[in-house]
Amino acid sequence: MLIVIGMLYPDPSQMWPGVRTGALLLFLFAALTDWLDGWLARKFGQVSEFGKFMDALADKVLTMGMFVSLLALGALEKWTLFLILLVLSREFLITGLRLVAAAKGKTLAAEKIGKVKTVVQLLCISLFLAQLALEVDGTRILSPESNNYAVEILRWAGQLTLIFATVLTVFSGIIYLVKYWKYFLDD
Repeated sequence: MLIVIGMLYPDPSQMWPGVRTGALLLFLFAALTDWLDGWLARKFGQVSEFGKFMDALADKVLTMGMFVSLLALGALEKWTLFLILLVLSREFLITGLRLVAAAKGKTLAAEKIGKVKTVVQLLCISLFLAQLALEVDGTRILSPESNNYAVEILRWAGQLTLIFATVLTVFSGIIYLVKYWKYFLDD
């Protein structure tokens, strides 16, 4: 994630061509290897309590780090701050719940809706990264008019996906809290 962010922040006119496209491809690679790691662990029976916890934590670090970075970079409009704060709050709350459960000797695995939420968040980030890549690199392959049109489509798709991801994130957080609230209560 840090390399992706490092590739986004420099002024593109002072970097090598394709640096933002490279950031998009590197992010997609990270998301794919995260999925592959979980799939392989389940397939070969290498699922551990530590792995369940760290996989969920790594997902949160990746997605929240990217959302905050995109916001700081100005790739997300200011009104999205509210959505990012909702997502961030849910992630901290659920991570706190997992830590409390871990202190009581329990590991809370990701729910199916939580996995869908992560996929939608990764899709959202990918759309915004694709928008950034096209803004800088798109005119090399598209006409200026076509490039502007594609950038606008990605911007709107990213914003709509962010709204959907936020709703899904909050909803999955509520489900998780209802199911595991007992771990917050003293014995």
